[in-house]
Amino acid sequence: MSFSVLELCAGGGGQALGLEMAGFHHAAAVEFEPQYCTTLRRNRPQWNVIQQDIRHLRHEAFTGVDLLAAGVPCPPFSIASKQLGADDDRDMFPAALDLVQQIKPRAVLFENVPGFASAKFEVYRSNILASLLKLGYKADWRILQAANFGVPQLRPRFVLVALAPKDHEYFRWPVESELHTTVGTTLVELMAANGWPGAEQWALGAAGIAPTVVGGSKKHGGPDLGPTRARLQWRQLGVDGLGIADTAPEPSFPVLKMPRLTLRMVARIQSFPDEWEFTG
Repeated sequence: MSFSVLELCAGGGGQALGLEMAGFHHAAAVEFEPQYCTTLRRNRPQWNVIQQDIRHLRHEAFTGVDLLAAGVPCPPFSIASKQLGADDDRDMFPAALDLVQQIKPRAVLFENVPGFASAKFEVYRSNILASLLKLGYKADWRILQAANFGVPQLRPRFVLVALAPKDHEYFRWPVESELHTTVGTTLVELMAANGWPGAEQWALGAAGIAPTVVGGSKKHGGPDLGPTRARLQWRQLGVDGLGIADTAPEPSFPVLKMPRLTLRMVARIQSFPDEWEFTG
C-alpha cells in the first residue's frame, strides 16, 4: 500500500528519501531555496517539486493527504544560533500548523533540532501540542539518535508525530538497531577508490561515528566539517576536517597522513545513496 505525503521545507532530499523508502509517494515537495529544488528535480523528475515559501502555498490540491511532513528551519531553536524561537522570522511552525488545519492530513510529522526539546521552549512546544489537539490530533515527541538506526553519525533530532485518535493507537516508535556501523566501515570503499594503499589501515582507526555534519554554511563561507570541536572529533577519526576534497586519495597520498572527505563521502555518512546528485 502506498501513502501520499505533502512535504514542507524539503531541503536537499534527506527526509524525502526516508519517506520514499517507507512507502510514501510525494503529492508535492515544497522548498524555498532554488538550488535545493534543482537537486530534488534532478534526482526525482517525477516528483511534484514546488519552489515556494510555505506561508504562501495554495493548499486546496492537497486536502486529505495521508501525511504532512515538515523539517521546518532549525535556526530559531538551535544552540548554534540565538534561539529566538517564535521571535525569529524563520520560524515556520505557525505556517505548518495553518496547513495542517486547512489540509487535514491523517498524520503529521515535524522534525527539528534537539534544542527544540529544551526547557527554554517548553511553553512553545506545549502550544504546538495544544494546537494539534484542538485540530483533532494526538501528538507525541521523542529525541531520536541517528546512530541508533544504522547511521554512522551523531545526529540527534526532535521528532513529533501526530495522528487522529483512531489511528494513534496503532503507531509505534521505531525500534533501535542492534547493529552500529562506523565511519571506517562506511567509507573504506570510497577511500580506496583511487588506489590509496592506506585505506584499510585508515578504516581501522576510524572506528567510531562521525560528529554532526554542519559544514557548508552560506553565512560562514566554504565547505568544511564544522567548528573547532567537531574538527577535533574528526581528527580522532583520522580525518582532516578543514575542508572537503574533490577526489579520494591517490596512490601517492601518504599512508599516515589524514585524508579529507569528498562530498560523496559526507553524503554517504548521512545515508544518502551514492547515486544522489547535489546541485548548487
